[in-house]
Amino acid sequence: MREPLHQQLTQLRLRGMAAALDVELARAEREGAPPAEVIGRLLAAEAAQRRERSLAYRLTQAKLPWRWTLETFPFDRQPGVDRAQIRALAGLDFLRRNENILLIGPPGTGKTGIALALLREACLNGHAARFYNAQVLLDELYASLADRSTPKLLAQLARFQPLLIDELGYLTLKSEQANAFFRLMDQRYGRVSTLITTNL
Repeated sequence: MREPLHQQLTQLRLRGMAAALDVELARAEREGAPPAEVIGRLLAAEAAQRRERSLAYRLTQAKLPWRWTLETFPFDRQPGVDRAQIRALAGLDFLRRNENILLIGPPGTGKTGIALALLREACLNGHAARFYNAQVLLDELYASLADRSTPKLLAQLARFQPLLIDELGYLTLKSEQANAFFRLMDQRYGRVSTLITTNL
């Protein structure tokens, strides 16, 4: 009976249940567990695997360049950074209020590390977030003008919660890039949160 069950679970793409099936059936035989309990454990295994796959997908889509977290951030080496304030931001209330965060400071002060840690925290809490280097973002916006895909790109970028734009500082902008960036910020403002790091 197990082989047909495995085949059906595979056809239905219930990978979590398929992975747990043999263990749970053996446990049910040993303990004489009622069918409802076995089904409940199989469904829990499926739900857990789907959460894991969803998180892995969100982290991949976020394009995080480094695996920084607040646990790995060197607060002791950055005495100017308010640890309590950053921990409060990690509660993600700013996302619920659709507020923006601007991290300002000279190079090497940990702006990007803090922003990436907050972005990772958002992913862990079910948000579809995205990291962009400012120059790359502006180049993509500029390129979209040539093939008239700017509205589509802006609509896509306007959905990320949050969007992290890193190193928006000493950039030489064409007027078209500045205009497209303004349009992006206009579409996001008050609807979703944006994180910006800058040395200005």
